[in-house]
Amino acid sequence: MRQNRENEMDTLEKQIAFIRQAERLKSVTREAWTSDGRRESTAEHSWRLALLVGLLAPSFHVDVEKALMMCLVHDLGELYIGDISAVTRPDETQKHMDEERDVRRVLSLLPDGQRDDLLALWQEYNGNATEEARLVKALDKAETILQHNQGKNPSDFDYGFNLEYGKPYFSFHPLLKELRSILDAQTAARIREVESPEDEM
Repeated sequence: MRQNRENEMDTLEKQIAFIRQAERLKSVTREAWTSDGRRESTAEHSWRLALLVGLLAPSFHVDVEKALMMCLVHDLGELYIGDISAVTRPDETQKHMDEERDVRRVLSLLPDGQRDDLLALWQEYNGNATEEARLVKALDKAETILQHNQGKNPSDFDYGFNLEYGKPYFSFHPLLKELRSILDAQTAARIREVESPEDEM
């Protein structure tokens, strides 16, 4: 009984250490701005992605709990190196290697079983082969586009980037195709708004 209690305490201490380290994602900023003009954090993006997945997942044949956890770990690789914007067109192979290194680093704080499970989940997301991964990957792009269209962005912000960003990920389900159409229409409206501002009186 005493040994079990000690094991539980050891597990809890490791989980708390991981959560303390994950707090850093609250300070990692992305190339996206909130509606009040503040740079968005990776943690905020992951939260709203999880909310989006939670709302839409019942329309798909997926394990909702698994998909939600995938949302929460999908950007752990930005914990130490930060967000590398797709706009800069980085070397994807090197980016993936750097992120996996850092995911392994932070997950090493967890008990072995949870460490292995979350690493496998992160790898599954990046492999984009399961229904959960495909859904989360598509909605990851969707949340980014939503934020771009909703944000109070710099004057030189490239809204045209949204029109092609992540488009292939939306092709595997009719609901995602419809979502993409809505997002593209919102982007087009935002472009018109920026290019043809109302005349000052």
